[in-house]
Amino acid sequence: MSEINELVTIRDYLRWSVSQFNEAGLFYGHGTESAWDEAVALILHTLHLPHDINPNVLDAKLLRSERDLLQQLIQRRINERVPVPYLTHEAWFGGLSFYVDERVLIPRSPIAELVENQFQPWVDPQSISSILDLCTGSGCIAIACANAFLEAEVDASDISADALAVAKINVLRHHVEEQVQLHQADLFTGLPAKKYDLIVSNPPYVDAEDMASLPAEFHHEPKLGLAAGSDGLEIVERILKQARNYLSAHGILIVEVGNSEYALAEKFPEIPFTWLEFQHGGGGVFLLTAKQLAEI
Repeated sequence: MSEINELVTIRDYLRWSVSQFNEAGLFYGHGTESAWDEAVALILHTLHLPHDINPNVLDAKLLRSERDLLQQLIQRRINERVPVPYLTHEAWFGGLSFYVDERVLIPRSPIAELVENQFQPWVDPQSISSILDLCTGSGCIAIACANAFLEAEVDASDISADALAVAKINVLRHHVEEQVQLHQADLFTGLPAKKYDLIVSNPPYVDAEDMASLPAEFHHEPKLGLAAGSDGLEIVERILKQARNYLSAHGILIVEVGNSEYALAEKFPEIPFTWLEFQHGGGGVFLLTAKQLAEI
């Protein structure tokens, strides 16, 4: 493609990559919502430039080595459908940067908004001394909780040793190794016997039908972190059965189930789920109190 040699500035590459992404019909849902946002995330990160860059810098000419690298990454995004966070090894959650690779899901949960608000008005932040993040993946929820509740002890668990290796990178990156403890566990099995004031989980919840129709970008993510049986409820049902034994008397359980919200509500009409609303979009997240769980 000789025309690529005509691209010389950052602005050139932004415009060209947006056109290429639009023509390729890419799926956006791993931190961006448009071809433009996708191009900005990929190109500025690759060039080690901030997102709030002075617009005048966009007309700076790129080195041959920089142009070669950008062309390689842009083509991988198009030809292989690799999500940008796996190309840059960076994803954002709750205003924090996390290392990610294909051993973990890319953070994108609306739970970030709850963490930033310290789960108010559902809890008194001063009463939270112990937190559990089930199915921690990259560790983003656990680490964000550690930043929001500086005095709380945080346990983060995952069945995947690969995921925990990535979480360890992020624990060290954010200097919370004294506050966040990682555990390899099958949900609650393998965890220390203790009570938590807050249990948060973004577990696998994609049903078989949705798994079969996911865009190609999702197939770069670990299936273990997505698939949850024919109805998407395989993991959340286990959480509902066991969580009561791990919550303090005033504790709460918060779980994201995404599109499986309707199947869950239909299967368990007797459970008084509180479905949370978000200012910045998203849904499919329920809350139950320790008292409600004890009555199930």
